[in-house]
Amino acid sequence: MFGRFRQSWGKVLDAWRTGPDADQDTRTHNLFEAAAAYVAAGAEDDQERVDEAAGWVSPEALSFGVNELACRAVIALARERDESPRTVARDLLGLPAA
Repeated sequence: MFGRFRQSWGKVLDAWRTGPDADQDTRTHNLFEAAAAYVAAGAEDDQERVDEAAGWVSPEALSFGVNELACRAVIALARERDESPRTVARDLLGLPAA
Protein backbone atom coordinates (compact mmCIF):
# COMPACT_ATOMS: atom_id res chain seq x y z
CA MET A 1 0.00 0.00 0.00
CA PHE A 2 2.75 2.43 0.94
CA GLY A 3 4.66 1.43 -2.19
CA ARG A 4 1.80 2.57 -4.42
CA PHE A 5 1.42 5.80 -2.47
CA ARG A 6 5.15 6.51 -2.71
CA GLN A 7 5.12 5.72 -6.45
CA SER A 8 2.12 8.00 -7.10
CA TRP A 9 3.56 10.78 -4.97
CA GLY A 10 6.87 10.45 -6.81
CA LYS A 11 5.12 10.98 -10.16
CA VAL A 12 3.39 14.07 -8.80
CA LEU A 13 6.68 15.49 -7.52
CA ASP A 14 8.44 14.76 -10.82
CA ALA A 15 5.72 16.55 -12.77
CA TRP A 16 5.85 19.46 -10.34
CA ARG A 17 9.63 19.79 -10.57
CA THR A 18 9.77 19.72 -14.36
CA GLY A 19 6.72 21.93 -14.86
CA PRO A 20 5.00 22.36 -18.19
CA ASP A 21 6.98 22.13 -21.39
CA ALA A 22 8.39 25.56 -22.21
CA ASP A 23 7.69 25.10 -25.93
CA GLN A 24 4.06 24.17 -25.39
CA ASP A 25 1.34 26.86 -25.29
CA THR A 26 -0.59 25.95 -22.13
CA ARG A 27 -2.94 28.93 -22.27
CA THR A 28 -6.49 28.04 -23.17
CA HIS A 29 -8.19 29.98 -25.93
CA ASN A 30 -11.85 30.89 -25.97
CA LEU A 31 -14.00 30.46 -29.05
CA PHE A 32 -13.95 34.17 -29.92
CA GLU A 33 -10.13 34.28 -29.87
CA ALA A 34 -10.09 31.19 -32.06
CA ALA A 35 -12.63 32.67 -34.48
CA ALA A 36 -10.77 35.98 -34.74
CA ALA A 37 -7.44 34.25 -35.35
CA TYR A 38 -9.02 31.83 -37.83
CA VAL A 39 -10.72 34.53 -39.90
CA ALA A 40 -7.72 36.89 -39.81
CA ALA A 41 -5.39 34.08 -40.91
CA GLY A 42 -7.78 33.14 -43.70
CA ALA A 43 -7.92 36.75 -44.88
CA GLU A 44 -4.10 36.83 -44.91
CA ASP A 45 -3.96 33.43 -46.68
CA ASP A 46 -1.88 31.93 -43.85
CA GLN A 47 -2.85 28.24 -43.81
CA GLU A 48 -0.51 27.41 -40.92
CA ARG A 49 -2.24 29.92 -38.62
CA VAL A 50 -5.66 28.78 -39.87
CA ASP A 51 -4.81 25.21 -38.86
CA GLU A 52 -3.45 26.35 -35.51
CA ALA A 53 -6.54 28.40 -34.64
CA ALA A 54 -8.82 25.57 -35.79
CA GLY A 55 -7.19 23.32 -33.19
CA TRP A 56 -7.88 25.64 -30.26
CA VAL A 57 -11.58 24.80 -29.93
CA SER A 58 -14.04 22.23 -31.23
CA PRO A 59 -15.29 22.60 -34.81
CA GLU A 60 -18.76 23.46 -33.50
CA ALA A 61 -17.42 26.20 -31.25
CA LEU A 62 -15.28 27.59 -34.07
CA SER A 63 -18.30 27.64 -36.38
CA PHE A 64 -20.32 29.52 -33.77
CA GLY A 65 -17.49 32.01 -33.22
CA VAL A 66 -17.01 32.64 -36.94
CA ASN A 67 -20.77 33.15 -37.34
CA GLU A 68 -20.82 35.61 -34.44
CA LEU A 69 -17.84 37.48 -35.89
CA ALA A 70 -19.52 37.67 -39.31
CA CYS A 71 -22.74 39.01 -37.79
CA ARG A 72 -20.91 41.66 -35.80
CA ALA A 73 -18.80 42.68 -38.81
CA VAL A 74 -21.84 43.02 -41.08
CA ILE A 75 -23.71 45.06 -38.47
CA ALA A 76 -20.72 47.37 -37.93
CA LEU A 77 -20.23 47.85 -41.66
CA ALA A 78 -23.96 48.43 -42.20
CA ARG A 79 -23.94 51.17 -39.56
CA GLU A 80 -20.85 52.72 -41.12
CA ARG A 81 -22.41 52.68 -44.59
CA ASP A 82 -25.88 53.59 -43.33
CA GLU A 83 -27.32 50.56 -45.13
CA SER A 84 -29.20 47.48 -44.02
CA PRO A 85 -27.21 44.43 -42.88
CA ARG A 86 -28.86 42.41 -45.67
CA THR A 87 -27.64 44.88 -48.33
CA VAL A 88 -24.12 44.87 -46.90
CA ALA A 89 -23.97 41.07 -46.65
CA ARG A 90 -25.11 40.64 -50.25
CA ASP A 91 -22.64 43.29 -51.41
CA LEU A 92 -19.74 41.62 -49.58
CA LEU A 93 -20.56 38.33 -51.28
CA GLY A 94 -20.96 39.95 -54.68
CA LEU A 95 -24.65 39.09 -54.94
CA PRO A 96 -27.13 41.33 -56.77
CA ALA A 97 -29.37 43.56 -54.70
CA ALA A 98 -32.53 41.82 -53.58
